[in-house]
Amino acid sequence: MSTLFNVLHHICLVVHDIDKTQAWYQSIGIGPWVQYPPLTEYEELQVPSVPGFHNLKYRVCNLPNVQLQLCQPGEEPSPQRWHLDNKGEGVFHIGFEVPDADAAEAQAGTQGLQVLMRGRRRNHTGFTYYDSAAEAGVTLLTRATNLPDQ
Repeated sequence: MSTLFNVLHHICLVVHDIDKTQAWYQSIGIGPWVQYPPLTEYEELQVPSVPGFHNLKYRVCNLPNVQLQLCQPGEEPSPQRWHLDNKGEGVFHIGFEVPDADAAEAQAGTQGLQVLMRGRRRNHTGFTYYDSAAEAGVTLLTRATNLPDQ
């Protein structure tokens, strides 16, 4: 049994106007929202367009049971931009927490999941997006923020 997708971490929505969407969520009591740190912290990138990736704007809201993310893509090419242009606003990906980003990616490969995008920080924490939208209805992502116990 796979353990890649057992710990839900976040749901990410792509939106046209991140400020307007955040304000609406706050008006119904969902918040507070914080800006995600600059994406330049990811040194090892495998993305369709590095400028497209670096120009993604993210805001996050940490609820007791899950994190909500808002993403406003720039005009540069990115899967998020494609989704917004072709499918409209809505859920782009569902993110799951894993202890080790590289091990999760290797395990996903053995299960037939292809990498759509990936990024790693200097300490090898980071994310992997899987090309799963056609089969799952949404892109799946694994992320690790801590190094596994050595």
